[in-house]
Amino acid sequence: MKKYLFTEITSIAIVVLSLIPIPEEPPLVDVPLIDKWVHFVMYAALSLVMWFDHIVMNKKAMSPTFLLLTFLYPAFLGGMMELAQAYLTTCRSGDFIDFVANVIGAVIGVICCFLFNKLWKERNSVRR
Repeated sequence: MKKYLFTEITSIAIVVLSLIPIPEEPPLVDVPLIDKWVHFVMYAALSLVMWFDHIVMNKKAMSPTFLLLTFLYPAFLGGMMELAQAYLTTCRSGDFIDFVANVIGAVIGVICCFLFNKLWKERNSVRR
């Protein structure tokens, strides 16, 4: 099994979803700012999947460096996807506000990772 398989699968899913044409009438179009919510959730989820992969594969809490990576990688991928939409597709357009939603999702994701990491450390220190 690959070390960060779920992170890779989630990343590929985000790339595909970011670059495929969207339907003329997207679902939930009547939900205010649905596009921004989708961006937020995708990148928060990516941070959390990175934490999960790390814990499952390494059986130890994340280091501060890896915790930082759970923010940097999703934020970087979000920026690259917005540039790819702007310059590599004709069916999508890059949007700075989408990038901001991506980064906010990554921030919330890393905050959750920090809290989960702390709980995981406490839980596992009690068991020993």
